[in-house]
Amino acid sequence: MSAEKIRKQQPLQQPDRQKQVKVKVHKKKWLSTGEKFLYSITTSVVLAASVFLIHTSAETDAINRDIRSLEQDISKQESQNENLAYQVKELSNPDRILTIAKENGLNIQNAQVKQAGKISQE
Repeated sequence: MSAEKIRKQQPLQQPDRQKQVKVKVHKKKWLSTGEKFLYSITTSVVLAASVFLIHTSAETDAINRDIRSLEQDISKQESQNENLAYQVKELSNPDRILTIAKENGLNIQNAQVKQAGKISQE
């Protein structure tokens, strides 16, 4: 082959070598928009559930404290009622009533003394 033929062939081959195909490289995003949406919804639901749980727990604790204080008030009132019932029994003793009546000048004509709470029909 002659040099001229080689030279003619080379320019034809060189443009092929110089042609470069540009390839677009798509960088993959770390999270897609759908994944971001799902993660945000999930996070919102978890946060809402946590807030609801804490709120419910706080309300339950407050109610329990109220119940305890009411139970203490009830027990105090019951003990006070028992003391007053004992005092009523003590003060309604017939012997005590007779001594007070005699001190105040009451003359008893019948020897029978009946309690005021017990009414008998004769």
